[in-house]
Formats: sequence, structure tokens, C-alpha cells
Amino acid sequence: MLNFSGCGLLFSFGIYQSLYEDMSREEGNPFSGASSAEISLIGSIAAALMKLGAPYVVAWSKYFDPKPVIHAGGILYGVAMVLASFGKTLWHFQLTQGLLVGVATCLSFMPSMVVPPSYFGKYRGLNMGIISAGTGIGGLVWSPILTSCLQSIGLRDTLRLTGCLCTILICGSGTVLSWEPTMAAHLQEDNKSSSWISGLLKVPLPPREIVMSRKFFAQSLNAVFQSAAYYTPIFYIAAYSKTLGYSDSDGSNFTSLSNACNAIGKVGVGFIADKIGRLDSFFLTTLLSSVSTAGLWIPSTVMGASNEHLGKGLFIGFTVLYGLFASAYIGLFSPALVEFFGMSNMPRITGIMYFLQGAAGFVGTPVAGVLVKSVNDQLTPESYLYMAVFVGALMVASTVTVLWARMEVMVERAGGRWKWQWKL
Repeated sequence: MLNFSGCGLLFSFGIYQSLYEDMSREEGNPFSGASSAEISLIGSIAAALMKLGAPYVVAWSKYFDPKPVIHAGGILYGVAMVLASFGKTLWHFQLTQGLLVGVATCLSFMPSMVVPPSYFGKYRGLNMGIISAGTGIGGLVWSPILTSCLQSIGLRDTLRLTGCLCTILICGSGTVLSWEPTMAAHLQEDNKSSSWISGLLKVPLPPREIVMSRKFFAQSLNAVFQSAAYYTPIFYIAAYSKTLGYSDSDGSNFTSLSNACNAIGKVGVGFIADKIGRLDSFFLTTLLSSVSTAGLWIPSTVMGASNEHLGKGLFIGFTVLYGLFASAYIGLFSPALVEFFGMSNMPRITGIMYFLQGAAGFVGTPVAGVLVKSVNDQLTPESYLYMAVFVGALMVASTVTVLWARMEVMVERAGGRWKWQWKL
């Protein structure tokens, strides 16, 4: 439910992106004259801060307990969305719907990712997939709700309504999330040597020997490359669909379709990962994400203008495959970190890795937005070609670094010798 609420709304930002881009071509509104990149900065800031604050939020969850951290996030989420509803200029929305919503989402999202893995062993991949599927289910549910609300009660009341609903859902869900007893006892022992001031301000860092290892470097690069690419298609699905002749409601349906595949992929791949190996599944999902981008989205941008029917078919295929596999990477991220670095290091490693993801996402989507080129103030499928190439290149780089990290673990488990293992 924590992922369904705040994160689910973030995964539906494509509805707002499309609306704000339409408003930018009109006069007398907060988005008049704004570029696609400037508008996408709202969602990019929120997505980045959802993970940039991870080191501190994880530290607070360790020291103070997850409940007050989540409750603070729920209250801030409602305040941020209500403040956004009074926005008069673009920077007001970047500050509220972007920065404040990002901080609020981080306060609820990070505990939902770092606390549950300690409860699960054999079926950790499946269980974390189910938990992570909340983002996709949220996007599936919120997208048509947002479209309907925007059409019936307008932008400002929609922001107020969704903000208040999320406050209730986040705060209610946060009351039942707590550390697994063994992990709680371990954290309590660690906290004895720390004051509440250090618990509030000090970020626990991973051991030096882990940070200096090649697998840490490879996994860090992987997190950066994948996160820099990941949100761009999600935020631009609705806007890109319009260049192929689809309507606003169709764009909403594509966002819902992507999020439905998101949920299915996280649960399905999580189940498979427990059978064939979490690191192998981690690699395969990244590989298939890059294949779907290079093989379907890029050709759709090239052929969409001359052959609309073919362009639509390629785009639908990309929406389904990218939703299935790119999202499954997110569900496997925490279980993969356990395989790479061990359960005891999870609280220290998780914050740093999510921080790297947030920093990369903050840069990746705005850069991709700058690559959208309009012709005579009109957007065509080919306007998104360089964006698609950029996303595809990052996904290929992510695939290579995932494979590198897997090889490092394989050699490590073989005592430093090269010995192939099929299931990792």
C-alpha cells in the first residue's frame, strides 16, 4: 500500500506531463511557454529525491523505527499536493509537486524496501516482487482516476484530492511496518553506542573493503545507468502516444497498460528469480529492457511518421515489454543487493545504492527531455528519436555492468577461481 499510494501516483506522472505540455502551448496558465524538459523536471525531481534521501531515511528507520518516518512522509505528501494546487508559475510546481513530493515519497518508499527483505529467505524474490508491484498496481489504478478527475473537477482539485487520499493511505499503512525481530535486536545493539543526534544526522556507511571491491563499483555503475534511463519512457508514454494519433484517454490507457505490466513483471520475475537465481534474473531483465528499447521504441520513432500503423504496433510492443522487464529490475534490486553483499550489510548498502539511483534519475530524464525536437512547434514520432537512442544506450550500458557484477560474485564464491555457475 505504501508503494501503491505515493509511488503509484509518481508512476502516473505521465498523465500530468501530457497535460502540462498541452497547457504550455496555451496562454495564461502556469506552464505557458515551458519546454518539455522544464516540465519533465517536476517528475524528475520527485523521482530523484525519492531515492536521493535514502541514506538518511534508512538511517532514521534504523535508529527511530520505520513508523514515525513513514507518518512524517504521509503528512508531508498531503501538504505538498495541496500547496501544488495553489501554484501560479512553473517553479511552484517544481518545488511542491517535485521537491516536496519527492521527499515525502522517499520517507514512505525507502522503509518499504529496506525493512521487508529481512523477513524472507527462500522466497525473497517473489515476496519483494509482490511488494514492489504496488507501484505498478498504483499506476494502473491512479492513471484512469487522474484522467477522469482532471476532466471533471480540474487540475487543482485533483491535486488536493489525491494528496489527502495518499496521506490517509500512507499513514495508515505505516502503523504496521516494523523490523523483523532478529534484525530489530541487531539494530538495537548497534544503536546503543549512538545518541539521538547522531542517529538523526549520521549516515551509516558500508565497510571500506566492500566499497573498494570491484563488485561494488560494477553494481554502482549499473544502478546509475539503469536509473538514468528508467523513468523517461514512463513519464513520456502518454505524450509520445499522441504523436501517433492517439487521444488523451488513449494515453492514459497506455500509462495504465505500462503499470499493469509493471505489476505482472515484478511478481512473475520475482517468482522465477527464486527458481533460476536472483542475479541471473537481474541480468536477464536488464538485457530484455535494452532489447525492447533498441528493437521496438527506436524503430517506432523512425517509422511512426511514414507508417503510422507499424509505428503504433511497435510502440504497443515496447510498452508491454518495457513495463514487464524494466520494472522487474526494480523489484529485484533489493534481493540482488542481499546476494551481492549479504543481509547484515543491507541497511548500509541500500541507502548508498538508492542514493546513486536518485542522482542518476535527476540527470537522466531532464537530459532526455532536452533531446525532444519539435518541428514548427509540432511533435512527431521522430521528435523522440534521440530520446529513445539515449535510453537504449543507457540500458545497454546497464546490462554490461550487471553482467560484470555477476561475474565478480561468481569468482568470489569459487574462491577467486574462474568457475562458471548457472544459478546465482
